Amino acid sequence: MKRRTFLNKSLNTSLAVTASLHAPLGLLASELPADITELSASQLSAAIRSRQASCLEVMQAYLQRIERYNPVYNAIVNLAEQDGLLDQARRADVALDRGEYWGWMHGMPQAIKDLANVEGMITTGGSPIYANRVASSDSSLVASLREQGAIFIGKTNTPEFGLGSQTYNAVFGATGSACNPLLTAGGSSGGAASGLGTHMLPVADGSDMMGSLRNPAAFNNIIGFRPSKGRVGGGDPFYQRLSTAGPMGRNTEDTIRFLHTIAGPVSDQPYSIQERLPEAEQYTPLNLRDIKIGWMGDFEKYLAMEAGVLEVCESSLRQLETAGVTVEPCMPEFDMAELWRSWTDLRHWSRTSAQEMYNDPARRALLKPEYIWEIEQSLELTARQVYEAGNTRGRWYREVVRLLEQYDFLVLPSAQVFPFSKEIHWPTEIAGRKMDTYHRWMEVVIGGSLAGNPVVNVPAGFDAQGRPMGIQVMGRFGQDQKVLEFALAYEQVTDYLQQRPVLVEKV
Repeated sequence: MKRRTFLNKSLNTSLAVTASLHAPLGLLASELPADITELSASQLSAAIRSRQASCLEVMQAYLQRIERYNPVYNAIVNLAEQDGLLDQARRADVALDRGEYWGWMHGMPQAIKDLANVEGMITTGGSPIYANRVASSDSSLVASLREQGAIFIGKTNTPEFGLGSQTYNAVFGATGSACNPLLTAGGSSGGAASGLGTHMLPVADGSDMMGSLRNPAAFNNIIGFRPSKGRVGGGDPFYQRLSTAGPMGRNTEDTIRFLHTIAGPVSDQPYSIQERLPEAEQYTPLNLRDIKIGWMGDFEKYLAMEAGVLEVCESSLRQLETAGVTVEPCMPEFDMAELWRSWTDLRHWSRTSAQEMYNDPARRALLKPEYIWEIEQSLELTARQVYEAGNTRGRWYREVVRLLEQYDFLVLPSAQVFPFSKEIHWPTEIAGRKMDTYHRWMEVVIGGSLAGNPVVNVPAGFDAQGRPMGIQVMGRFGQDQKVLEFALAYEQVTDYLQQRPVLVEKV
């Protein structure tokens, strides 16, 4: 089917498409864009299922877009061989001809963050040590997506072993923001975020330890959701509880659908949340007139902030106030410096497993300095420090619980700086204050990580230079649905997601 024919037919069959997915929250048929890659993932899914677009046509459109823009933005790495991908798309069309529907991602192109395994694909982790490591099986997250019919086209770029909120590595280089390819896409899910912002991907996976979903979502003007800890399986079942996988989307509806695909419960994870999420169609925007927000800002100047960050975020909050939201300044009754010590000790503890690489001179020579520093810090930790860090984390969680008895949501900027040059590995100074570690500039995200609560990044607007910023919205533990329903309502009163970047083919 020709693309023009598809679009014309869409104008006359919108009711059929809408009914097939129980009224997805997408555009009306009369508003459909002129390019298949401009359809949201939910709209694309509906178009494929209703046979308005063939899987082959969709694959061709995405591969053409990747060929056009990826050399500049460098979001997708280790792209699979084109003929093989087209063959997979044809097989997906044949399956539909036979009445076989694999799931909402049937025939949709999908690239996986280069920390997770896709059978038969290289998983580098952004490290030259593993530049040729071929995965023998799918990760559990990838298996969930495959069950829904996704076709894996490659990987999304990530910093070495996912460390750092700037996506660059010695294997593939740096990834540029969809809003300006000269600036960083953030990280560690920078390739995923840039791929979404440039519409080279319909939807994407990410993971979040220290803002690795929230920061790149903010830097690319998209949605990034860190679920409640235990909502998505993976990782050590008991101790290493800082990181979690999560969904990223061009809008909240797509993010919800992706979360529903990868969420648990998981039988072999003792802390897996046993409650199942409702179906995506059951999510509805919150009534904002009932909502009270605690605005934490910069924790009364505890955090260094680049000029303009707070102003952009507060402007978006004022829009919420016009819709009836109550916004109040909010400061935790907690020593934020103590929270930072807890975070760094627990983070360093999580690097203990990397000591084997560190002890091998050949492999250590290939590690970036920041990773070597992390491992060396783990060598100096005492059991007492880890114990105290855990106690601090527990007290912080109880403080978050207390605050969320007063407010529906707690809100912070998603980063302390706007996107910066991708040639800079990390900001060494913010507003005249020196950053004493390579990740201190992202201290703003550790509260959500340590609490384990659901946190969504929603776009907050742009500064005078057109650089994007986001706000992170934290809800009560386990209330992932409510947080995402707030994001749905937020989309109704703001237009940031509609402000598309002007993409370039060279810089």
